[in-house]
Amino acid sequence: MISPVVSIAYHSGYGHTVVLAEAVRTGAAAAGAVVHLIKVDEITEEQWATLDASDAIVFGSPTYMGTASGAFHVFAESTNKRWAAQAWADKLAAGFTNSGSKSGDKLHTLKWFQILAGQHGMHWVNLGLKPGWSLSTDSENDLNRLGFFVGAAAQSVGDQGVEGVHKADIATAEHLGRRVAETAKVFVLGRSAAAA
Repeated sequence: MISPVVSIAYHSGYGHTVVLAEAVRTGAAAAGAVVHLIKVDEITEEQWATLDASDAIVFGSPTYMGTASGAFHVFAESTNKRWAAQAWADKLAAGFTNSGSKSGDKLHTLKWFQILAGQHGMHWVNLGLKPGWSLSTDSENDLNRLGFFVGAAAQSVGDQGVEGVHKADIATAEHLGRRVAETAKVFVLGRSAAAA
């Protein structure tokens, strides 16, 4: 059985994003992946090595002022040696984010993750869901209730703690984790077959 390695590199300012990171982990683990959670603002040399050895890296950050957090930007800039060596080339990448409002310019954060992945030569895994909550018969409890396609997006009530992360957004993050792990299995098997 193939067990791809999926690492979730994330920053969480107030705890909402870690809820999503854990949901991505749950989904990826349920699909058979070995999963590592890595807080980018506390990253160690051992964790850098884990990222280098991963089949897929999922980026996660809150959206602050229309982009990823400052801590995540510091992490991204710290990947320059890996970029120069193309150490992450042909790995899979995906992303998730949240903000206090339903939009909050979260798409900009997800696109910025895509650009970061593209600069590293990574392959982007999108959410793979139709929008939920888009018909009168739909519910705000649908998967992808906010209608994002590039990655998983969540809205967390700003004056609440982690209980303010919407259950449907947690389930959407779990879906992303499963999708990344399942896609990573295909890539790992393909590489094995190509090398044979």
